[in-house]
Amino acid sequence: MTTSSSGLYGNFGQSNYGAAKMALIGFMNTIKLEGQKNNIHINAISPVAATRMTENLMPPEVLAKLKPEYVTPGVVFLASDEAPTGAILTAGGGSFALSRIYETEGVYLGEGGLSVEEVRDSWAKISDPTGQAAYFNGGEQGGKFFRKMAGG
Repeated sequence: MTTSSSGLYGNFGQSNYGAAKMALIGFMNTIKLEGQKNNIHINAISPVAATRMTENLMPPEVLAKLKPEYVTPGVVFLASDEAPTGAILTAGGGSFALSRIYETEGVYLGEGGLSVEEVRDSWAKISDPTGQAAYFNGGEQGGKFFRKMAGG
């Protein structure tokens, strides 16, 4: 799969492109679960490379440092037998990093009488990165919510 920083993080003027590229991550996250029974791995590359799409956006000396060949080793690894599954590998200019979607631990506000003001007033706890996690599947998120409802 090929995604983009426009999908992962946004890019001004590219709402349709960004939405399509982020949709691929949702597709990948489902296929990684469905493919497990057959040992099928699926991953995504988010490249930064000099292409026809970027040739008018940067000076030639920068484009020379962003050769597609500098992304290729990451693509080949993601397609290998040793590759993980469900990884989003960002790559450009010989640099590689893993991008993940994290969810904070959040806060349980109860079930009755919830208000906009409670959410607003709890924002610091809702957005606190302490204990955040990158879930492998949606059930893990549901499990967190059930744990919180049970007082944990």
